[in-house]
Amino acid sequence: MELTPAGHYDELLDRITATYSAGRGRALQAANDQLLETYWRVGQHIVEFEQGGQAKAQYGKALISNLSKDLSLRHGKGFSRSNVFFMRQFYLAYPKIQTLSGFLSWSHAVELLENGKWRMENE
Repeated sequence: MELTPAGHYDELLDRITATYSAGRGRALQAANDQLLETYWRVGQHIVEFEQGGQAKAQYGKALISNLSKDLSLRHGKGFSRSNVFFMRQFYLAYPKIQTLSGFLSWSHAVELLENGKWRMENE
């Protein structure tokens, strides 16, 4: 039993697919934007803690490792030592959150930080 002519059904299916794909893309972009802002703010907290004189030279060396361990215990994945280090570097390299690109993913930011390109372009 066919409810509508096949051509109309295919058009409906295509419209739904296009709507779903566009919405999914916007949702992924919004999640990525929020992740970048969150990691930037984590970096900000670390730098402000260090600049507040709270981190003595010896403790400062262990700060990233300690945060990595404790944040991983509290929140699970995403807080490896290198990732926490890059969150700090992200804030230092890009101190104005309002100018973050909506097309930049965290993996792109890390790649730029690793290669030193970010600092050179933003100094």
